[in-house]
Amino acid sequence: MELNTQDIELLCSKKGLLAVLNEETSNIPKTLRYLKYERRLGKLQEELIKLQSWIVKNKKKVVIIFEGRDAAGKGGAIRRIVQYMNPREYRVVALPKPDEVEKGQWYFQRYINQLPRAGEIVFFDRSWYNRAVVEPVNKFCTQKEYTLFMEQVNDIEKMWIKSGIYLIKFYFSISKEEQAKRFEEIKISPIKKWKYSPVDQKAQELWDVYTEYKDNMFTKTHTKISPWVVINANRKTRARIEALEYILKKIPYKIKDEKALEHEEIDV
Repeated sequence: MELNTQDIELLCSKKGLLAVLNEETSNIPKTLRYLKYERRLGKLQEELIKLQSWIVKNKKKVVIIFEGRDAAGKGGAIRRIVQYMNPREYRVVALPKPDEVEKGQWYFQRYINQLPRAGEIVFFDRSWYNRAVVEPVNKFCTQKEYTLFMEQVNDIEKMWIKSGIYLIKFYFSISKEEQAKRFEEIKISPIKKWKYSPVDQKAQELWDVYTEYKDNMFTKTHTKISPWVVINANRKTRARIEALEYILKKIPYKIKDEKALEHEEIDV
């Protein structure tokens, strides 16, 4: 592998030397990819602090939802995004299945209860779109409940946006092969195997059914005012960078460093 001056400087940095020493085998290309990813991530995280300060100062409200198949890397992306943010000014919402009281409420009620106050960002690790894909695929809702949701969701989102909420909808897309690989890694990991749920166990078997409902969700709920942003998440690092870049470009905070936001072509 031929190294340029920037590559050498990166490898000779404190973080670079630690990364090389931590490698079980001498894999310079892999180490360089990691270092370039970390450098790019750091720049974007710095810019994200400015965005958060602008949101707080101007009492803006932001909702960012992360949807995608099981093991698509949604939670990991959220963790990298919020890593250095002020924890008092954001929330991560990952709601459990509804209790008996919530089952008797209007479906959107418990999500409305989680919407941001002025000056706050709310990240949804899965959202109301459970009813568009996960619930009908796994028979957790009736066809009537599914149909009603699909009739109401666009109007609900339009009302939220018109009321001043910035809404970003991410869908992390992975291949069937990548999902199977990640499931195997989760199952053999002593610290991750708790993540492998009964729903996950059926995900590969129900792949085509998921695809049918997912495609219908895009067709019916990808609107001009509230579009879906589909991110190829087969490479977790690249997906995280793309999500961060989109957030920083989409929300019109007034202290942007345009140079920092310029797309940087790195093999992550």
